[in-house]
Amino acid sequence: MIKLTNIHRQKYILQNFKRMSSFLINEPRYAFLKELGLAENNSGVYNGKWFGNGEVVQSICPANNKPIANVTQGSVQDYDLCVEEAAKAWEIWAEMPAPKRGDIVRQIGESLRKYKEPLGKLISLEMGKIVPEGLGEVQEFIDVCDYATGLSRMFDGKIYPSERPGHFLMEQWNPLGIVGIISAFNFPNAVFGWNNSISLACGNVTIWKGAPSTPLISIATTKILASVLEKNNLPGAICSLVCGGADIGHQLSTDKRIKLVSFTGSCAVGKKVNALVQERFGKVLLELGGNNAIIVMDDADLDLATPAIFFAAVGTAGQRCTSARRLIVHENVYDELVQRLTKAYSQLKIGDPLEPSTIYGPLHNPQAVEKYLQAIEDAKNQGGTIHFGGKKIENREGNYVQPTIVTGLAHDAEVVHRETFAPILYILKCKDLNKAIKWNNEVNEGLSSSLFTQKMSNLFQWVGPKGSDCGIVNLNIPTSGAEIGGAFGGEKHTGGGRESGSDSWKAYMRRSTCTINHSKDLPLAQGIKFE
Repeated sequence: MIKLTNIHRQKYILQNFKRMSSFLINEPRYAFLKELGLAENNSGVYNGKWFGNGEVVQSICPANNKPIANVTQGSVQDYDLCVEEAAKAWEIWAEMPAPKRGDIVRQIGESLRKYKEPLGKLISLEMGKIVPEGLGEVQEFIDVCDYATGLSRMFDGKIYPSERPGHFLMEQWNPLGIVGIISAFNFPNAVFGWNNSISLACGNVTIWKGAPSTPLISIATTKILASVLEKNNLPGAICSLVCGGADIGHQLSTDKRIKLVSFTGSCAVGKKVNALVQERFGKVLLELGGNNAIIVMDDADLDLATPAIFFAAVGTAGQRCTSARRLIVHENVYDELVQRLTKAYSQLKIGDPLEPSTIYGPLHNPQAVEKYLQAIEDAKNQGGTIHFGGKKIENREGNYVQPTIVTGLAHDAEVVHRETFAPILYILKCKDLNKAIKWNNEVNEGLSSSLFTQKMSNLFQWVGPKGSDCGIVNLNIPTSGAEIGGAFGGEKHTGGGRESGSDSWKAYMRRSTCTINHSKDLPLAQGIKFE
């Protein structure tokens, strides 16, 4: 043990103070972080208790690239401990009647309501979206809790007429077991909420690996869930958490004990996850990229279309999977719409996402800025004109770029067909709806799409078999901002998965067809005689 002199002690205290004060969590402006149970150093693994034996990482604020706090991630060994505890927890959870499970989910929703403001601000601070969007994300989790609570009393299984006398034919739905949830940085709370709430109501337990760059949101959210489970004397491992990187994702994908892997992220990583899970014949739910288009016909209400396009293109700084990346405009209204959008873009309030007046914040990290700049250069090299923006914002700290409008590119230019997770809108001119639909469908992804028109015939063509091939097909609203009541997901390279509403719950359960003989005879189907 080293004995410190008074001078050494003063130096040590000063150095320690400087080290602590360098974290945003220690600044009065961010006091809401401690309301969520966060500290300067946080354990990133939970299975009924908090621990972590992996790498220590810093959570970084995108608005200024300053560290918020430290997180000790989980190791592969920590992951195994979580799976073991989750398996034990499932034995208890699966025995609980579905309406009782639904009541636990209801309590989670109530607790989220209590912490909605600080959690929404944390999402803004760590992800970079503006506070109204952060609060909206928490509200989405709350809404899904409400939905799952009702769903817990409404799981339907069908009864079919049997062709055999004295027989009863029915289907039964049962939980899968342990569900692995891998979520992305852009919706670090809501996407987990979709999966976790429905999965819990179905009778599963979950292991969550959030994005490595938003660990504090994962920890704060799990603390809220853990408090509800503890209050009800239930195992915390019902909602386990392992913060970590690709090694944890790989474990979830290859582990036979994980009955379903729900992955939200890029097409490239999703393809790898899908291959790993399918190799072991596991179930996979994929929510991947979207190169989404909005079509504006010559009969469209431009007063309606302009703000919708503006929100879809620049909301969350273009970092939603449903963000509008392509705008296909009828030649008769092209010039006017471009002029209207240019005016809207020029009035955009850019700033700190925690400030009430801000409606456009930073990109999530410096790597996103580099991809944005590369896409701008590629657009110019492929014949495009930078009509608005196109540069990094240099006069402020953080990962800020100008929202950008690009004109003059071919509809099938490589950069147009490439999903760039940034606020870049490619505006394309077309002659008719048939051509516009063809362009909408020619990209690999098939997530969201929208048509602005007032003609009924256009509407039914758009939603029909020769219309949009996306999972979300909108009319006179943006591509982004989906409600929780419908199934959310897309086709083609978007992965084909469905989450949230409608019958998405079926992905989290297994179906059995049950034939019950309540007679004294044994007739065979199809009239077969085996005597």
